[in-house]
Amino acid sequence: MKQVSAKLHVSTQVTAADLAKAKAAGVTAIINNRPDGEEPGQPSAAENAAAAADLGLGYSHIPVAPGQYSLDEVRAFQAAMSAADGPVLAHCKTGTRSASLYAIGEALDGRMSRDDILSLGQSLGLDLAGAVRWLDANSNN
Repeated sequence: MKQVSAKLHVSTQVTAADLAKAKAAGVTAIINNRPDGEEPGQPSAAENAAAAADLGLGYSHIPVAPGQYSLDEVRAFQAAMSAADGPVLAHCKTGTRSASLYAIGEALDGRMSRDDILSLGQSLGLDLAGAVRWLDANSNN
């Protein structure tokens, strides 16, 4: 898990064992940003939702294709984070989509600049240039 903010951590694909470790670390909710079937052997959203429920964790599935963010997905991500009673773990294949959804929302709401997004990506070891490109292409949002 990489800490993005006081409330958000991101990670690569999680397993049921990873969810148990996340709960032990204080995570209260999971956001899955991977479409089902993206990669062979990937746990399905239903499998991870069941594992999260068994642990008493909140769970949201907001599937996003790599680099193809929409305003609706950004706002759904923000809503899932707001609904969580505590720290959230968002995951995708590398953590980049999850961090990008967060950064786009923060920029749209005036809490983060484009430069802040790139700095955040560097600090996490993730390339968030796609989030900046999305903002540039959708500046009227």
